[in-house]
Amino acid sequence: IDIGRREGARVVTGGSRILEETGGWFVPPTILDSVRNDMRIAQEEIFGPVLSVIEFETEAEAVAIANDTPYGLAASLYTRELDVAHRVARDLRAGVVGVNAYSEGDMTTPFGGYKMSGFGGHDKSLHAHEQYTETKTIWIQVAAR
Repeated sequence: IDIGRREGARVVTGGSRILEETGGWFVPPTILDSVRNDMRIAQEEIFGPVLSVIEFETEAEAVAIANDTPYGLAASLYTRELDVAHRVARDLRAGVVGVNAYSEGDMTTPFGGYKMSGFGGHDKSLHAHEQYTETKTIWIQVAAR
């Protein structure tokens, strides 16, 4: 958040540490605007309640901005148009895409990121078993020839 400020982003709300006496790095929900896509706050994963607002003109520009990052854990989009929801969700390079919601999920659906998010596998669902399974085939002749 401090780096974002130094790079020119404006904190609309939040942005300061709370509960410093506990030694934690907790921040309240924070919104930053005047964000450009080349800023670190737009390019790096911030694991906290931080929203960086980047303006766009067209759907294609929004998708390009969203995909122009080395990470791709999750994305969200909000729309009333079902065709827009399907098209944009398909085009976003993220492992989980929420439409009109964030972080919905179920243990039966895979969870994992694209690009540098995650470690190449997916947690949850039956797909997770493959990344933890090392298969081996053993043939044993039990009858004399």
